Amino acid sequence: MNPIDQRPLKSSEWVLGDLKKQLAEGGLAPGDRLPSVVDLAARYQVGRSTIREALSALKAMGLLDIRQGGGTFVKAAPVQQPPHPGADNPESWVNRAESLRHLLEVRRVLETGCASLAAKNRNAHDLEALSAALHSMEQQRNNEAFSEQADVQFHQLIAAATHNPGLGELMESMSQKLHDSMKDMRALWFYAHRQTAERLLQEHRSIYEAIAAGDSAEAAARMELHIAKVEQVLNENGAGN
Repeated sequence: MNPIDQRPLKSSEWVLGDLKKQLAEGGLAPGDRLPSVVDLAARYQVGRSTIREALSALKAMGLLDIRQGGGTFVKAAPVQQPPHPGADNPESWVNRAESLRHLLEVRRVLETGCASLAAKNRNAHDLEALSAALHSMEQQRNNEAFSEQADVQFHQLIAAATHNPGLGELMESMSQKLHDSMKDMRALWFYAHRQTAERLLQEHRSIYEAIAAGDSAEAAARMELHIAKVEQVLNENGAGN
């Protein structure tokens, strides 16, 4: 902190501006503890009341955390909440949300049965493919476009693991609808439950584990739970509430 010679005498605005500049430029990072009021007053060659006024203003802006008797710290930048998927067009979203509800009803009927039968009929190749899909989802979780594709693929692989051509064809016929809807479903999930990329991945992993264990009832139950959670988020937020 280097005081500038040309400045208004005892100006809290100048101190405020200089500290704010350091925050913006990274000279003061989140979690950093600021020098004491006494030290700041000496560095800026102003009175302590001027320093306190500047710090209070920065606290009001949400930039500092002043702890009574514990010092002053730079606050972390606020986490931005992902936008609601219908924020761009609320009226259109109402219709999209209704279509998603209908699709989830179809998925509940079809995919719980697929998970149950996959647990019974899967072979080593099926498990390898499902495991590879999970690994890809984990490695590319920050690539949303890839994650959407991997999500759809995972559910289609479960249908393939049933070794029932009819079920495989039904899931394949839904492929385009799944692709079209997955973006909205995932966006809504992250809007409602921030920091849950790992949680979403864990739900897929738990379904895989039940299929790998050959537990038909548990595989169906975990698929049901997964779809029910997505449906709950949709019901709570689908109309833009």
